[in-house]
Amino acid sequence: MPKSYSQLRASVAIAKASLLAMLRSPTSVVFSLLFPIIFIVVFGAMVDTNKVNIVVAFTPQSEIAGILYKSILSAKVLQIAHYTNEEAMYEDLKKGRIAAIIDARADSRMAFIPHYQVKLISSSSSADKTPMVHSILQDVIAGLNARLFPKNFSVASLSVEKLPGRVYKSIDFILPGQLGFSLLMAGVFGSAFLLFSLRQSLVIKRFFATPISRFSLILGEMLSRFFFQIIGFAIMVGLGYFAFGFTLVHGLLTFAEMLFLSIFGLIIFMGIGFIVSGVIENESSIAPVANTITLPQILLCGLFFPIDNYPAWLQSFCRILPLTFFVDGLRKIAFEGIHIWQMPVQMAGLLIWGLIIGFITVRVFRWE
Repeated sequence: MPKSYSQLRASVAIAKASLLAMLRSPTSVVFSLLFPIIFIVVFGAMVDTNKVNIVVAFTPQSEIAGILYKSILSAKVLQIAHYTNEEAMYEDLKKGRIAAIIDARADSRMAFIPHYQVKLISSSSSADKTPMVHSILQDVIAGLNARLFPKNFSVASLSVEKLPGRVYKSIDFILPGQLGFSLLMAGVFGSAFLLFSLRQSLVIKRFFATPISRFSLILGEMLSRFFFQIIGFAIMVGLGYFAFGFTLVHGLLTFAEMLFLSIFGLIIFMGIGFIVSGVIENESSIAPVANTITLPQILLCGLFFPIDNYPAWLQSFCRILPLTFFVDGLRKIAFEGIHIWQMPVQMAGLLIWGLIIGFITVRVFRWE
């Protein structure tokens, strides 16, 4: 008695062949793995953007042996630039290379207590940093007053209480964005080019001569994409975690939930690829159309910059894009420790986009 045809084995065989093809394809490896890894390394190795460094200089006439100068040096935000040429110092101030010049001279009229005349010299090229320097100098002077004249009456006392919390690093923002970038490129470009090529070369038509069903064929392609993303996820998250301290609140559970969320993103982005391959008549048009769809999402979905930095009218549009829901979900899972069932907005957004993309795919997709 002949054995019954196994659709599952057929899907696994297609997934295996497609996965090997992707791993051997330079385009797939570069856009889905190499580019995101380069971005992760570059942004992860950068100095944390939460830390501010302001470069200032002192005039040659400044008193650098007194208590004021030493107290200014202790301000971690300020970085002191030393000049042997006063003209070059003022030239750098005009060009914005330093934020301000401090002229701190001892006041000769005060003989028994330390007193200084401090002038802050700035330029229009560093106007955004001048208020910060001014505030730091005020804090330094207030601290010295509290130390030297502790019995002076004050109208109020101020204390600071610091609560424990996680340190939000630049890699915690960048890495989820690069995971979304990898999934978007693999889903849209990979599916569009692959299905168009299979259709043009009549490979799909030959598949129909076999007992394999259309669902099993699509399932095999989705499995190959998913396994490819598992490899990419493991490499990128491992690099971010061990090299740059990427936050995984619940460890492997967080990684598993991020991977599970990627299934929703994979379905949506592969659906977009199916739509592109279904409406395009020639292969040379795939890349321009796919770029038209993916580039706005790459720029507007918070992969490199927070959406809050955009104008208010643009933020509303940015927040409804599928890549935004996906990347926001990854960040909430990874850093905030929120579980998938605790993200109704992100999950509802992905489900709605999945239904919309699925409906359009069924209408425009062509097998031949």
